[in-house]
Amino acid sequence: MINTAQLLADEAQYCSFGDTVHYVNPPKIFTGCEGSYMYDDAGTPYLDLQMWYSAVNFGYKNPRLEAKMIEQLKELPQVASQYLHPTKIELAKFIAQDAEKKWGHKGRVHFNVGGAQAIEDSLKVVRNASNGKSLMFAFEGGYHGRTLGASSITSSYRYRRRFGHFGDRAQFIPFPYPFRRPKGMTAEEYSDQIVREFARKFENEYHAIWDPKTNQCEYAAFYVEPIQGTGGYVVPPPNFFKGLKKVLDDHGILMVVDEIQMGFWRTGTLWSVENFGVNPDVLVFAKALTNGLNALSGLWAREELINPTVFPPGSTHSTFASNPLGTALGLEVMKMTHEIDFGRQVRESGAYFLEGLKELQKRHKEIGDVDGLGLALRAEICTDDGFTPNKALLDKMVDIGLEGGLEYQGQKRGLVLDVGGYYKNVITFAPSLMITRAEIDEAMVLLDQLLTKAKQA
Repeated sequence: MINTAQLLADEAQYCSFGDTVHYVNPPKIFTGCEGSYMYDDAGTPYLDLQMWYSAVNFGYKNPRLEAKMIEQLKELPQVASQYLHPTKIELAKFIAQDAEKKWGHKGRVHFNVGGAQAIEDSLKVVRNASNGKSLMFAFEGGYHGRTLGASSITSSYRYRRRFGHFGDRAQFIPFPYPFRRPKGMTAEEYSDQIVREFARKFENEYHAIWDPKTNQCEYAAFYVEPIQGTGGYVVPPPNFFKGLKKVLDDHGILMVVDEIQMGFWRTGTLWSVENFGVNPDVLVFAKALTNGLNALSGLWAREELINPTVFPPGSTHSTFASNPLGTALGLEVMKMTHEIDFGRQVRESGAYFLEGLKELQKRHKEIGDVDGLGLALRAEICTDDGFTPNKALLDKMVDIGLEGGLEYQGQKRGLVLDVGGYYKNVITFAPSLMITRAEIDEAMVLLDQLLTKAKQA
């Protein structure tokens, strides 16, 4: 047994509060994990429906991936980043060949550690390819990280507010949010309107971004999440990105796709952008590449953007980039998920989960919207009118879930949820992609119980 009170007292004195731990008070201490569950020091299971922000897509303590890490630990655990090792090359080849097969472009893979760091590298690739243009487009509701560069293309001002002026701040464009679209429009009509409004910026020089005499745009790239992550797992209409990409291609603007949260099968495809019929120019990945066992991230870019002539050695550097523990794990993730029709498994589990949420919605009018793609799912918590955001109710749900006082089949249970959305009223579900039907059934019982308790609190 741990001394929780002493640990929390020490944490309050010695740990920075600058990370996200203190969104919940008091912070929760976990001591174990396995499969779809986290465990506290009393052994209470907490069904985890967010899996470390979609970093542990393949379940806690995945036996195959843990075995690979131990094997690599014994074989080659460390090597300086200026030298090569086999799995770096093999993993890059796997990702690049898969991209070429899908999108018809040769490309290369560049590694780093952490999603925000890979975003930083992508900004270097883009700025270098555009002769130093530093301005980008991005979406309202978009999230790309909290380093200085990533904050400049992340829509939330609160991540920039205390850190000075951001001269390279992105121009933010509305994202088609079907549940909160204008009245009288279908989701597709709303999507088309956003594309038209964006295209209007290029009609003449007085819309401030386009020089028709030289056919040049002041902006180098558009950073997109195909499905918004922190923004609340918002799924755009299927026609949206095709329209947007045509505008970008017509005006020489690169599309950089952020797959940090939605990549590695979360939506039923390796990359979520595959659901929308467009080809990226740059693609950034992280999180589930190593199932949370090692910090490794990277990007894929088209050959003409990243070949050694235009992006030579030393263009970026990280001591731990392409570390052998991470690349061995990443390669094993790719092999493991390509041995079977993994996407079909995810899509079928997602359909079952979504059907459960729809049944839950019938019993609780506070669930205003449910939607999703694969096992990236959302439930928007509202007041009893089914539309007005109800952050307070969701906050209560999160707190009660982490108390570990729910019940399932006569046993104590907890529930781990993640909060997202423009109004912080959306449960963003990212369960293990290995989740069983029985665990999904358990999730629905616990969510029903949790909503009832929170409304009574």
